[in-house]
Amino acid sequence: MAMTGSELAALRRERMARAPAILRGGFRPFFLGGAVWAMIALALWLLALTQGYEPSSVFSALAWHRHEMLFGFVGAVVSGFLLTAIPNWTGRLPIAGGPLAALFGLWLAGRIVPLLGLDIGRVLPALLDGGFYLVLAALAAREVIAAGNRNVPIVLVVALFGFADLADHAVAAGLIADSAIGVRAAIALIVALISLVGGRIIPSFTRNWLAKHRPDGAMPGQPTAFDKAVLAATVLTMLGYVVLADSPLLGWALVAVAALQAVRLARWQGLRCVADPLVLVLHVGYAWIPIGLGLLGAAMVGSAVPPSAAIHALTAGAMGTMILAVMTRATLGHTGRALHANGWTVAIYASVTIGALLRVFASLQMIDYTIGMHSSAVAWGAAFGLFVLAYGPILAGPRNDGGLT
Repeated sequence: MAMTGSELAALRRERMARAPAILRGGFRPFFLGGAVWAMIALALWLLALTQGYEPSSVFSALAWHRHEMLFGFVGAVVSGFLLTAIPNWTGRLPIAGGPLAALFGLWLAGRIVPLLGLDIGRVLPALLDGGFYLVLAALAAREVIAAGNRNVPIVLVVALFGFADLADHAVAAGLIADSAIGVRAAIALIVALISLVGGRIIPSFTRNWLAKHRPDGAMPGQPTAFDKAVLAATVLTMLGYVVLADSPLLGWALVAVAALQAVRLARWQGLRCVADPLVLVLHVGYAWIPIGLGLLGAAMVGSAVPPSAAIHALTAGAMGTMILAVMTRATLGHTGRALHANGWTVAIYASVTIGALLRVFASLQMIDYTIGMHSSAVAWGAAFGLFVLAYGPILAGPRNDGGLT
């Protein structure tokens, strides 16, 4: 006999009460695990570059690096964000305790099993890895649909991310000829997700801060028809990027969308909140979207811009910065702490920004490539190391106010 809504809520509340703090909310294990994995994956990639180390026999070294930074690291943080946002969207209690541990264990198995060698075959690593996102999407869909919530598109993005993961495994197995279609799909999906979610939270958080500290000027408003048009244009050009990969016409479209995204960002009044790093970093992270899309378009129209500059602007820049911006803010807010950026947090933001800049500059040959790439890895990886040091104890410990999450 199926449990009623009240019975399910009571069960989840009991699980939360009995669970260790690290398992009382999805942001806790997935934010911490994602940050740790970012450092591990980056360190193994540096070993592959400098020592010829092959991290996985399922993927080549470069393919593994791309796969793990997207489907391992980025995917973990997206999962933590989704599991934490769903209770706010639906009013239902979060997944916690044993079910959360099992979900995190499935993500972790997807990271470890591909490192064990081909003796286990290719099917199991693919099913564990891509299957995690399909399971997560199914759980999220259950919650969102039960509450009649509007965020079904975000759940769909997670499901498509899982299929992109499986496609990347199929590429590694020689079943798909296009060697980067899974990676392009993942990048496109995360860019679309940042455009969607960023368009909600950045103007909202900025408006809240300005209303309290600088109420005498212009305020970012609710999303308008312009914002919806920019979002639609971004999704369409990202779809073109997945399907076409490289086209002069698509390149010009990307340049146009980059300009629209820059206008959209300017309307959010980011320069007026320089005094608050927690708000400012959201604008800095989003700024990498028009930069990355502009560079990607420029690479397609016959300029000297290499595609790697665009890819790293979107990944190391937009994804890395937005991830740290969301992880720091959400961790503070959901553990009952003040939304204040201390010296550790400012250092995290500075380090990830420096790392992203160095990586893009290296691709653009504005600095020595080898020095720039290695320096970038150190700075970017240090940002996540600082996050683990400063926020790891918070994620693993109880709330300040005695609450359950």
